[in-house]
Amino acid sequence: MVSVQTAIEAIKNEYPHIECRIGELMRNHTSLRIGGAVAAMFLPASIEELSLLCEALANHDSPIMIIGNGTNLLVDDRKALDIIVVKTTKMNKLQLIEDGKISAQAGISLAKLAVFALENNLSGFEFAHGIPGSLGGAIVMNAGAYGMEMKDVVLSTKALTHTPSLKLIDIVGNEHQFSYRHSRFSDNDDIIISSVIGLELGDKADIKAKMDELQALRSESQPLDMPSAGSTFKRPKDGYAAQMIDKAGLKGFTIGGAQVSLKHSGFIVNHNGGTFSDVLGIISHVKEVVFSKFGVELDLEYKIIEGI
Repeated sequence: MVSVQTAIEAIKNEYPHIECRIGELMRNHTSLRIGGAVAAMFLPASIEELSLLCEALANHDSPIMIIGNGTNLLVDDRKALDIIVVKTTKMNKLQLIEDGKISAQAGISLAKLAVFALENNLSGFEFAHGIPGSLGGAIVMNAGAYGMEMKDVVLSTKALTHTPSLKLIDIVGNEHQFSYRHSRFSDNDDIIISSVIGLELGDKADIKAKMDELQALRSESQPLDMPSAGSTFKRPKDGYAAQMIDKAGLKGFTIGGAQVSLKHSGFIVNHNGGTFSDVLGIISHVKEVVFSKFGVELDLEYKIIEGI
């Protein structure tokens, strides 16, 4: 394996048109506002650029981390990370392709996709308007809210896979293997390129009213005014993580600049310059206390990127 720095220089020289940021701070790309510098961040602006980039990185045997809006990431900030990050948010094209179907690239935000659906009188995506992530990330974890999940609207997905060489594949219907906060993409390194979303024709006023209603519910119950990575823990088989955290007396529990939200115990917020270690400490303490009181092992909903 060549060094990460060698791979970066080779790719910069071969594809100078692909935006590259050396030593980029991940705290500028995560909703928790936590994360140290990475060796490089590439920002492809098209499927073609992403394909070239992934092929080049594969040829250099360099592992990569793909991110969208970074809304479910806790990234180490204790030292620089010797990794290459590819951020997809420039890949954000949308197209109405036929009756009730939208083709959307992986980097589009769910909010913009929901507004596009509204503008085209399409109903069924209102639930996602307030979810802060990108389409690709939402499909990977089968994001959902208010009784709906991505599995209810995703018809097909194009992805890049390494089996063994880089190629484009089409995933259709049940092949996504959607389950609670999980998809086939949760278990492999395939890179989502775009998806087709299937919606129903509706009344624009009704769609807008539903979006406003759900946004008001979010604002009332969630700490939207503070940096967080969304729900910290997955829903246990029996009960709700937030209720258990409440009953354990952990609402407002604080380490350093991080805190179990006073508004919603299912969230950890960065309320005053919180660090990676602060959040990890809260996660560890909450899991330990909840297990001791209720015998329930809480599973993280977001992903931890830790330096070696």
